[in-house]
Amino acid sequence: MCLKNIGKSRVSRLRWLFTELGRRLWVRASIFAVAGIFTAIAAIALAPLIPAGWSGKIGADSVGNVLQILASSMLAVTTFSLATMVSAYATASSATTPRVAELLIQDSSAQNALATFVGSFLFSLVGIIALNAGVYGDSGRVVLFVGTIAVIVVIVITLLRWIDLLARFGRVGDAIDRVEAAAIDAMRARWKQPCIGARMRAGPVPSVAAVTSMKIGYVRHIDVEALERVASAAGSEIHVDAVPGTFVDTAIPIAWLDFAPDEDGRQAIREAFDVGARRTFDQDPRFGIVVLSEIASKALSPAINDPGTAIATLAALVRVLAVLTDRGDEQGEIFYPHVFIPALAVDDLFNDAFSPISESGAATLAVGIRLQKTLCSLSALDHPEFRAAARHQSALALERARHALPLAEDVARLERLSGAI
Repeated sequence: MCLKNIGKSRVSRLRWLFTELGRRLWVRASIFAVAGIFTAIAAIALAPLIPAGWSGKIGADSVGNVLQILASSMLAVTTFSLATMVSAYATASSATTPRVAELLIQDSSAQNALATFVGSFLFSLVGIIALNAGVYGDSGRVVLFVGTIAVIVVIVITLLRWIDLLARFGRVGDAIDRVEAAAIDAMRARWKQPCIGARMRAGPVPSVAAVTSMKIGYVRHIDVEALERVASAAGSEIHVDAVPGTFVDTAIPIAWLDFAPDEDGRQAIREAFDVGARRTFDQDPRFGIVVLSEIASKALSPAINDPGTAIATLAALVRVLAVLTDRGDEQGEIFYPHVFIPALAVDDLFNDAFSPISESGAATLAVGIRLQKTLCSLSALDHPEFRAAARHQSALALERARHALPLAEDVARLERLSGAI
């Protein structure tokens, strides 16, 4: 296996860890805070470059008052922003599903806004302390004044973007859009690499040895490159049994081997599987579909009773599943020939997407009609397995509607739509 192909892979464990770390709010806030402190201190080092007398000409003596205003206002804005974000998380969780809150927490625009406010506050605080300590001098005040103007410009731009984001942040439509985007990204990555760069697993698996997880939870990420190193070193094969999204424990095998590895080899295989308490969207396209289906099901609950949201979610599910019909790029290149991973099953995807909706919306005619039309649209797409899966879900939805709808005329209408699939 050539190193060039390994370099192309998107499943490097190091990259995965850095990606996960970069999504943490405190990381981005810490970076901006350090940048703010560095900017304030940089004025001391740059002071010798400023000609004497500039301080009075550009009004740099007023920088202390400006910093006082900036420090007090940024503290208030940061507190308000935190309260708004927490409120948006709670609103999205109650109106849609708690799984959406994770996407809101990871929103880069919201994190940048909060980090900018924190960084600006610390910039002002350090500047005030340095001014009162007398470490700047007239030339240093000029540099600090220019830096303060630049910080104000950044704050104004950030505030305008933050206000625009707040108009939709955490709303039901915004939540659907975010989950749809995450699901499409995961689905497109899996479509390009149906087995995450490995070979497709088919037929019986080897039974020489099995490796189980040391943790209980969901597989969030598989470092296929690490599995390839173990398998190629032994000149054998590793057959993955637990794909991302699978719930594992310490008894069920996560991989089957056609060789007997030593304890170091077993540990390397275990470490290639990142197991956590909750599922993530990155390598798990089924999770995005499940969350969209949860949003629709919750909208159809008696407490909310919002068929419009369920219908909007059905449209999003069509766009997500339609990714599997795209034939624009070359797909399926194998980077790891010694690793075998099962591909996504279309029946499972359709079941995740539509079975909960047909169950929750069986008594709602509008949802039943839209569901049948949605399945009809998917059956017409260019995919060899879509028609059979759509027909199966259509028959299930129709049978559930027969038991829930009181009028025979409504049932007959759904039967005509189902017959067209």
